[in-house]
Amino acid sequence: MKFCKRYAEYMRGRREKELPALGLKQLKKILKRCRREFQSHHQKQDGGGGSKFVGNCAVCDGTFFPSLLEQMSAVVVCFNQHAQKLLKLHLASGFGKFSMWLRGKSPKNDGTLIQEGRDLVAYAIINSIAMRKILKKYDKVHCSKQGQAFRSKASSMRIEILQSPWLCELLAFCINLRQSKLKNKAITELYNDCSLTFDDDGKPTLSCGLFDSMQIVIDLTCSICLDTIFDPVALTCGHLFCYMCCCAAASVTIVDGLKAADPKAKCPLCRQEGVNAGAMHLVELNILLSQSCPEYWEKRCQTERVERVRQAREHWQSLCREFMGM
Repeated sequence: MKFCKRYAEYMRGRREKELPALGLKQLKKILKRCRREFQSHHQKQDGGGGSKFVGNCAVCDGTFFPSLLEQMSAVVVCFNQHAQKLLKLHLASGFGKFSMWLRGKSPKNDGTLIQEGRDLVAYAIINSIAMRKILKKYDKVHCSKQGQAFRSKASSMRIEILQSPWLCELLAFCINLRQSKLKNKAITELYNDCSLTFDDDGKPTLSCGLFDSMQIVIDLTCSICLDTIFDPVALTCGHLFCYMCCCAAASVTIVDGLKAADPKAKCPLCRQEGVNAGAMHLVELNILLSQSCPEYWEKRCQTERVERVRQAREHWQSLCREFMGM
């Protein structure tokens, strides 16, 4: 079965959840029309000789890329909203859980939560595949690298769905449920393709493969301290770091936080600017790593506690000196 038909059938089953999709058929029609018009134009000019696209295309660029950009943005926004809502249900406790009960939104059972999490991960992966295939089709039709360039642009605009920190949180969330709460073997096997593994040096990797043509692999090593990320935080560009390492790289204290960083501060890895203000703490991933490597976690807790106390003391001392006019 061709991917376009497979994608259409998959998204047809998600209509009740009102999940937006990429219009692959519409985008393919744009490319076909572009090819016909281009060939017709050049046949008249060169007497029927063969011609190929090279570079930009004035025929379809004005409709193809804007349409794809709008659809990709809708998919990412919807995915982030659904993932955030699901994880909020799972992590709710105390007053939050009571408030949800009053509003009729009490947390669902673990089996339902993990199924919804799996569906969202599958939704992210298949839409990422769809985007890559249609851009590959564009490059094939035009004999160009504009599609590849658009993918890079999508990454910088944060509309590449696999860069969403909510995806990493969903994978950790499903593993946490499987390891600590699910006793039903049938439900546990539902997500046996998602795993946390460690290499020979003890470095962790989060991986998941739901479709034959693609597998997600997320390195959980901080590129600053070169150790397993502790108190993980994801910048809006999608890269993961230890919270304290990230604060040091952004030249802010943990008391001020990443929101106080210079707007021009860059990601230590990809060098994109303005990625600190929207940084997100990965709570589910933090739980997963703390349970998977307890000895390392306890050691880092002791080390970080000393540093956090030191920074907090220096912060309050500077405020007192400022208040006293010293």
